[in-house]
Amino acid sequence: MSPLAVTAYIALGANLGNARVTVLQAMQSIATLRATYCVHCSSLYSTAPIDATGPDYINAVVEVITGLNPQDLLFELQQLEQTAGRQRPYRNAPRTLDLDILLYGDACLQSTTLVIPHPRMRTRAFVLLPLAEIAPAKVSINDLQAVSDQRITRLNTD
Repeated sequence: MSPLAVTAYIALGANLGNARVTVLQAMQSIATLRATYCVHCSSLYSTAPIDATGPDYINAVVEVITGLNPQDLLFELQQLEQTAGRQRPYRNAPRTLDLDILLYGDACLQSTTLVIPHPRMRTRAFVLLPLAEIAPAKVSINDLQAVSDQRITRLNTD
């Protein structure tokens, strides 16, 4: 069953290669997914890896309206990751591109391949700050205070 139109939020991150360019290109690619329209894109943020090693990440969040169901949206996002050269050698490995569905309407979903809302979104500044920028009602002050010790820098748009 495919919904008529659902608002979803997608986190983007990369820390290999030219991460800034990769994230910007991924934003454009998400906007061209079938049955999907990009409503808002956050600024880019630089963040230290959490539970991982490697260079700093470039992160962002986009808001889309999509006619894709959650599994189809996940499949399309994984195709974009593959195109960007994503490999999964081990958990939390550095990556060329990581795309995660944070929220999909009011859906609560738990399967072997997808959990919505994203299970760690409330513990990650690299998700909450860009999400708060484009959808402030989705992030509480308490959420932001809980991640205030995590290093994150909003980048200039130039």
